[in-house]
Amino acid sequence: MERENYTRRVSEFVLQGLSQSPEHQHFLFVIFLFIYLATWLGNLTIIITVICDCHLHTPMYFLLANLALLELSESTVTAPKLLQILLSQHKTISYTNCIIQMFSIHFIGGTVVSFLVVMAADRYLAIHKPLQYMTIMTRNMCLKVMVGTWTVAFIHTITVMSMVIQLPFCGPNILDNFYCDIPQVVQLACTDTYFVELFIITNNGLAITGVFTVLLFSYTVLLFKIRNHLSEGKHKAISTCVAQITVVCLHFIPCAFVYDQPFQKFPEDKFVSVIYTVISPVLNPIIYTLRNTEMKNAIRRLTGKIFFSHRNVKMKHVLPVK
Repeated sequence: MERENYTRRVSEFVLQGLSQSPEHQHFLFVIFLFIYLATWLGNLTIIITVICDCHLHTPMYFLLANLALLELSESTVTAPKLLQILLSQHKTISYTNCIIQMFSIHFIGGTVVSFLVVMAADRYLAIHKPLQYMTIMTRNMCLKVMVGTWTVAFIHTITVMSMVIQLPFCGPNILDNFYCDIPQVVQLACTDTYFVELFIITNNGLAITGVFTVLLFSYTVLLFKIRNHLSEGKHKAISTCVAQITVVCLHFIPCAFVYDQPFQKFPEDKFVSVIYTVISPVLNPIIYTLRNTEMKNAIRRLTGKIFFSHRNVKMKHVLPVK
């Protein structure tokens, strides 16, 4: 009987969500629905603006549009399930869908991390090598960088997930969260997971902390360079770097909290998960838009075009045809 239980896989996991109170659940549903819609509106606005405005056809905005697409994808992996379990009594997720969700979270999250590194390198080239910048960051190079970031993230995710899917799950199936993530799922395995946890902490946590430290140091050097040596466009360069530093912190600090420690339950886990998967994707377009005059002007131009185009169409229907 013990061998049979050990080899049997659970068919689904139960997600406890954020609250067990029906009143709180309905309130949270309204809040997170608004946040999810705002995430789509903000990031989609950035993507459409960059595509439609020829003034933004530069490497920096190409990377920004791709980051906005990743933020949309990251939010869509978790937010719909969160909204479902806030309204439904059926708060389960199948084993297969749980694995897919974990893979998607780490694949997209790994790509976001790679993109943030590339965006820091892009700002370094633009400030330290302004004359060679456009010859280095060509359209072909941007496409290669994009493919490279997706490839690195895919290899990283496959490496981690290959260890998770080999674990046996034969008994406990309750996840005290609103989505499947590796730390919570690994704790439910019916075997000793010490080496798996050690590998994931090393592969995820220490790597995230190392990259975060390097990025903060790089941006500090860039800010000193801008302050002491750059005369033209100083305000724009500082504003761009500050926006990118803020986004880097929003991504890396929650990730470090989750993956830099042994897989144990902490009261702050759900709060950090909400920041990482729901709040961060909606804040990023706000940060980039509010701190970027060029982006704000482009949005105004696009809005004006849409408004005047709609008014002209309306006038054609109102005026009589002679």
